Amino acid sequence: MKQNILPALRLTIFCMIFFMGIYTLVVLAAAQTLPDKGKGKVVIVNGQEKGWELIGQKFTDDKYFWSRPSAVDYNAAGAGGSNKGPSNPDYLQQVQGRIDSFLVHNPDVKKEEIPSDLVTASGSGLDPDISVQGAYVQVKRIAKARNLPVERVQELVKRYITKPLLSMFGTERVNVLQLNIELDGTK
Repeated sequence: MKQNILPALRLTIFCMIFFMGIYTLVVLAAAQTLPDKGKGKVVIVNGQEKGWELIGQKFTDDKYFWSRPSAVDYNAAGAGGSNKGPSNPDYLQQVQGRIDSFLVHNPDVKKEEIPSDLVTASGSGLDPDISVQGAYVQVKRIAKARNLPVERVQELVKRYITKPLLSMFGTERVNVLQLNIELDGTK
């Protein structure tokens, strides 16, 4: 027994020192090389803080693009998913409620046209982006709420599409906060 306990204790102590100390310092040093020193980027418009660029925000007004739902109500301190599986009755009820709400606010959209990212929460609960389809399906509602031509809102969406990294990692997406800030500046 002694021959098993001592190596296990040594490994535990080594891992604690490495992961709590050395690894943490390496990640901190790497973050310091970034322009924002690893603190994230606060979006400021006309001297007002609008939110964090890489953290999803809750938009519920019809004149804004809606973000992906969040299981943690967009609280960065408690990031995480719901951990409910796709057959869980509570989860299915939540998703159905989101679908029903979306259809009430977007009467021109059919249920099968709603992209899954607009009714299912992400693993982190903090995604700042939605799919391109998720943005385009909301265009008519926003154009009507803002008295803008549909084509003008579609143009804005097109301008804010972010391509995949190196054209192969990930999918096209749209940052909701940036798009909504641009909408507020549109006449």
